[in-house]
Amino acid sequence: MKIKAADIATILLSALWLTPLIVAVLLSFRPPDEPLSNGNIFVGSHITLDNYISAWAVAPWLTHYRNSVIFVVGVLAVQVVTITLAGYAFARMKFFGRDILLIVILLQLMIPSGVLIVQNFATVRQLGLFDTHIALMLPYWGSAFGLLLMRQTFREIPIELEEAARIDGANIAQLLRYVYVPLSIPAYVAFALVSISSHWNEFLWPFIITRSEEVRPLTVGLNKLVATTDVGALYNQLMAGTLLVIAPLVVLFLFFQRRFIESFARSGLK
Repeated sequence: MKIKAADIATILLSALWLTPLIVAVLLSFRPPDEPLSNGNIFVGSHITLDNYISAWAVAPWLTHYRNSVIFVVGVLAVQVVTITLAGYAFARMKFFGRDILLIVILLQLMIPSGVLIVQNFATVRQLGLFDTHIALMLPYWGSAFGLLLMRQTFREIPIELEEAARIDGANIAQLLRYVYVPLSIPAYVAFALVSISSHWNEFLWPFIITRSEEVRPLTVGLNKLVATTDVGALYNQLMAGTLLVIAPLVVLFLFFQRRFIESFARSGLK
């Protein structure tokens, strides 16, 4: 079978993309007390789990896992509601200033999240929500990307289906429940994958708005491994901790990779 140039390029790009992950895995199994001159530069003289054991002892990882799950699920649950209602409003309803308001909302896509941290922090402090799970989720309950995605998805649904449902007496809530949402499942799956992966890896906002271990997610807990000794980070241990953080996302992708690709293809994302 003849291998095409495009296939070779894809393989090379995939190998390049996987290189950091492969290096992290190899370093995480290297004995922590061996210099690089001993054995293989990555694995060392033998494979060990000492880095994982020591990394697990540095922070309450089970608590951080729980906090990360609460964070991403809580954000996604509210986002699904907000992008559904806003998506329908901008796709089917006609009101004064609709197009201008849509442009203003979409401008959010061009604003780095770090620019809004000071104002978000001040708002959270005024509401008395500092160091709470609600404070973690609050800035992400609206999504300009999700609004645009659902608006485009709803516009592709034949208007005749809505008209037929209205003739049968359906109100807006029933239209969404029985017409628009069931026909937009691939778009919801695609958005859920993006939302979960991005918020699972969120660091700056959780680091600023939390202080207690009972609220901080995995990414902030991983920060403890950066300065575990007087000389700085133990990189083998840090790689082990990094793998503990990203492992759920990797496993999730491996189990649902086909649905992942199909969802993006069917939702029209490029």
